[in-house]
Amino acid sequence: MSNIYSLLRKLMLKRKHMQQSTIIGLDIGTTSTKAVAFGLDGQVKYRQSEEYPILSEEPGQAEQDPEQVFEAVLSTLGKVVAWLQVHGYKLEGVSFSSAMHSLIAMDATGNALTRCIIWADTRSQSCASAIKNSEAGREIYLRTGTPIHPMSPLSKLCWLSEEKPELFRSASKFIGIKTYVLYRLFGKYKVDYSLASATGLFDIFDFDWHEKALEMAGVEPGQLPEPVPSTYTFRNLKPGYAALLQVPDQLPFVIGASDGCLANLASHGIRPGEAVVTIGTSGAVRTMAHKPATDLRERLFSYILNEDHFVLGGAVNNGGVALRWFRDAFYAAETAEALAKDQDIYELLNEVAEGIAPGADGLLFLPYLLGERAPVWDGAARACFIGANFNHTRAHFLRAVMEGVIFGVYSVVEALEQVAGPMPVIYANGGFAFSELWVQMLADVSGKKVLLTESPEGSAFGAAIMGMFALKLIPSLEAAEDMIRISETFEPDSQRHELYQQQYAVFKALYPKLKDSFEHLTNIHERQAEKQ
Repeated sequence: MSNIYSLLRKLMLKRKHMQQSTIIGLDIGTTSTKAVAFGLDGQVKYRQSEEYPILSEEPGQAEQDPEQVFEAVLSTLGKVVAWLQVHGYKLEGVSFSSAMHSLIAMDATGNALTRCIIWADTRSQSCASAIKNSEAGREIYLRTGTPIHPMSPLSKLCWLSEEKPELFRSASKFIGIKTYVLYRLFGKYKVDYSLASATGLFDIFDFDWHEKALEMAGVEPGQLPEPVPSTYTFRNLKPGYAALLQVPDQLPFVIGASDGCLANLASHGIRPGEAVVTIGTSGAVRTMAHKPATDLRERLFSYILNEDHFVLGGAVNNGGVALRWFRDAFYAAETAEALAKDQDIYELLNEVAEGIAPGADGLLFLPYLLGERAPVWDGAARACFIGANFNHTRAHFLRAVMEGVIFGVYSVVEALEQVAGPMPVIYANGGFAFSELWVQMLADVSGKKVLLTESPEGSAFGAAIMGMFALKLIPSLEAAEDMIRISETFEPDSQRHELYQQQYAVFKALYPKLKDSFEHLTNIHERQAEKQ
C-alpha cells in the first residue's frame, strides 16, 4: 500500500509542475561547467556542475582540453534535462555564459589544433608589452575597449604566430571555448558580441572585427567566427546530441554572453550608476552604460552585453586567492586542525582580523600575488608588505592582506567613477560576502553604502535572464531586477573612512614607485629559470 501512495505522490508532484516553465543557464567557467535550471521567477530548480583541470607544463602556461570541457557541458546539461523531465517541468530553452579570452586554433575539418589557451596564460607577456607600448596598440584599445594584456586573444595570437608559426599558418579558424562547444552541437562558427568584445579584435563602436587589430594579430576576418547578437538562437541540434540529451532538435539554444557581463546582469547592475563588486578567487568592478566608453589612461575595459547595454569596469587577479595564500602559508596548522574538527577556518581568520584595529597599525599590503589586471595591467607586478615594524604580529599581516585586497578593488572603483561618473551605491556578491568584516571594509574604504545581493548562481543566472529575454519570456533585461533580492545593507563609518583614505593614498603611490623593481625581479627570475 505504501508503494501505491508513493506513486500517487510522484504523479501529483509531476502534475503540479507540468505547466511550470524553466530555462537552463549553462556557464562554461574557468574550472568547471555549471548547468542550472531556473523557473521564470528566477528560483533555482536544479543544478549540476563538473570540474576539469587547468594544464600548466611550463612557466606561464594555462590551458584546458576542449574535449573535456565539451564533455562536461554534455554531462551537466544531460543530468539537468533528465531531472526536469522526471519532475514534470517544461524546458523552454538553454542559454550560455562563458569565461572570456580563450583561444583555440582549428583546422579546416573542424578539429582542434591546440588545447584551449585560457585567460590566465601569460606566455604572451612580451607580445602584450610590445603592443601596449606602440601607438597602434593605443588606437586598438580605444576602438576595442579591451586593455592590452596577455589575457587577450589579440596578444595570444601574436605570441602563437611568433612561437609556433607552422601551426599558426595551418589554422583555418581561431575561436573561443563557447564557439567550440556550439560548433560541436550545431556545426556553425558563431561568437556573441559580448565575447567578441573581450578579444581585443572587435570594434565595440561598429560591432565588427577591427581591421587594425586583425592586421596586428596576422589573421583575416574569415578566420574568426561570425559575430552575432547575444540573443542569437540556434535550433537544429545535431540528431546524435538531441538523442543523447533527450531533447527536441528544435529546442532553442541562446548564444548568450560573457560571464562577467552576465554576472552584472544577475547582480542588479543593469542601470547606469549602479556599481557591482564581485570578489571570489579574483574580483571585478563593473557598471552598465548605454553606449561604449574607453579610458584614455587605458585602465578599464568596455565590453558589450547587447546592443543597448555596455559593461564598463575592471577585473583584479587578487581577491580571495590572497587570503587563501596567507591561510596556507601562515595558518597551515590551524587550517589542518579546523579541517579535522569540521570547522570553518575562515571564521577563525575573521575573528583574528577583527581583533586588530583598522589600518593594521600602519601595515600595508600590495596584493599583486598573481600580477595584476585593472587598473595597472601588469603581469610582472608583485605583492609586498610595506610599513612592517617590530610590533606587528601575524594578526596584523592577516588584517593587512584583507585591507589590501579591498584597496585594490577600490582603485578600480575610483578609476570607474572618473570615467563613468558617481556611483553612490555598491551591489556586492561573491565569496567575500560570507565575511561581514570584509564587506564592512569595502563600505568603509569606499565611503559608500554596500548592498549584498542574493545572486543565485551568478553568470548562469545572467545567462538564464538573457535567454528569457531572447525567447520573449520577459519584456526587457531590466525586468529581471524583480528577481534579485537584497539580503543585507552595510553603511560606511565616517571615522574609519577617513583613516582608510589616508592609507589608500599611500597604497596608490606604491605601484608606480615599485614598477621597475618588479620588472627587474621578474627578469632575474626568468634568466635563472633558463639556466636551470
